[in-house]
Amino acid sequence: MAADHLDNYIDAVSKALALSVEEAWRPAVRANLDVSLRLARLVDEFPLPDETEPASVYTA
Repeated sequence: MAADHLDNYIDAVSKALALSVEEAWRPAVRANLDVSLRLARLVDEFPLPDETEPASVYTA
């Protein structure tokens, strides 16, 4: 995602959540969002066979 798209996304989400993002924070917010999106893309692109089942959930 291009930096201008990330800036637009940050503006839209901060407005929707009524959060103020100071200009000094924007580079760090943009960098964290960029890393999160790259990691999510890796997970999304990982091929799984159709017979894969979700892991069991254990509770104590």
